[in-house]
Amino acid sequence: MTIQSPTPFPKSQHIPEKVAFDRLELGVILGLYGRMVAAGEWRDYGMSFLKDVAVFSVFRHTAEHALYRIEKRPKLRNRQGMYAVVGMDGQVLKRGHDLRIVLRVLERKLIRAID
Repeated sequence: MTIQSPTPFPKSQHIPEKVAFDRLELGVILGLYGRMVAAGEWRDYGMSFLKDVAVFSVFRHTAEHALYRIEKRPKLRNRQGMYAVVGMDGQVLKRGHDLRIVLRVLERKLIRAID
């Protein structure tokens, strides 16, 4: 009977971590999303989790370009803030450290004058 030492697993390349929204962040974002859907402003969303950014995109119609992108970039945590709302044209509408405060720029669209 021969005893063999176990074959080691081949060393794999370092898999880059993906940036993602945590449960609390998604709760805040989906709360706003639900209110906007109820108001008839938004209809669909998409999420992307990449190496250095997590993106929550909102759409008026499925086949269109994203109306807004809510981005989380942890590398900007110590600078201007890791959360940002980006418009359809790529312009940063609001950036900051607190997600709730950053999302207020979108909540203003829910406030309408009642005749």
